[in-house]
Amino acid sequence: MRVLVTGATGFVGRVLSEALVRRGHLVRAAVRSDQAIVHDGIEKVVVGNIASVSDWMPPLEGVDAVMHLAARTHVLHDRPDNSHLYMETNAHATRRLAETAARVGVRHFVLLSSVKVNGEETNGRAYDSTDVPEPTDAYGVSKWHAEKAVLDASAAAQMAGSIVRSPLVYGPGVRANFLRLMSWVDKGWPLPLGAVRNARSMVSVWNLCDLLTNALDNPASAGRVWMVSDGEDLSTPELIRRVGRLMRRRVRLVPVPVWSMYAMGRLTGLSGEIKRVCSSLVVNIERTRHELKWIPPLPVDLGLERTVAWYLSEGRLREV
Repeated sequence: MRVLVTGATGFVGRVLSEALVRRGHLVRAAVRSDQAIVHDGIEKVVVGNIASVSDWMPPLEGVDAVMHLAARTHVLHDRPDNSHLYMETNAHATRRLAETAARVGVRHFVLLSSVKVNGEETNGRAYDSTDVPEPTDAYGVSKWHAEKAVLDASAAAQMAGSIVRSPLVYGPGVRANFLRLMSWVDKGWPLPLGAVRNARSMVSVWNLCDLLTNALDNPASAGRVWMVSDGEDLSTPELIRRVGRLMRRRVRLVPVPVWSMYAMGRLTGLSGEIKRVCSSLVVNIERTRHELKWIPPLPVDLGLERTVAWYLSEGRLREV
């Protein structure tokens, strides 16, 4: 099967492309420029910025399936006047790609979406794939529209459409909050998170790509939304402790009352960051387990071990 992968040179796309090759698929990577480096054995097609692509016919020639990962990702403190860029890249571009794929006879279209379609936090009940979407920011709204675009295009043609909603993804090359957390632990800073009692779902890049390839090859995935995680939810303090053990660093967690941290967040303009480390966000993967017969192949501790090893070897050089 020939598979077009968008976002193939990204954090998730590189691992996914290599996984597809190992499964015997022919991979065509849609890249921004000819300077993009892809894995040996992977075909490269230059498309530029996906938000500007008006004709997807050439990249889709001879393609049997599409794995659509490219997106404008969530940006902390993004300017309000940039909100339209999420819709242009994540929703409108996805619709053009999905409709063209359906028109030319692509058999399966898999979209990597986000738990932000469900919302920002959970309170006592995990998010499920059948929940009514309640996105709260421009990124979440745009991914919801992207999901609808794929399912609409597939319903109007003989194309299977599958959606995978992911929580925080970690692994070699991770950026943003997870990289920042590893940096805090590495530096031995005291962290005011000892009183946090939350639960967060995460997924390693290896488990995510395993489910994405499962969704591509599994006819049962068509026309549905699937939640993914490592299958073990951690509190923020427990995640920090595990990272500390793997780094052989002393972890200092100071039990600052959570309410005071939220108050500090409002005063400093860091409410979003405080919320992400203090609140809960849990997803329910039971439907994914039972209906796709999928079990996360990599335990959390092994995923963290691989990620910490990358950080200690080269991740420190990344901008935090």
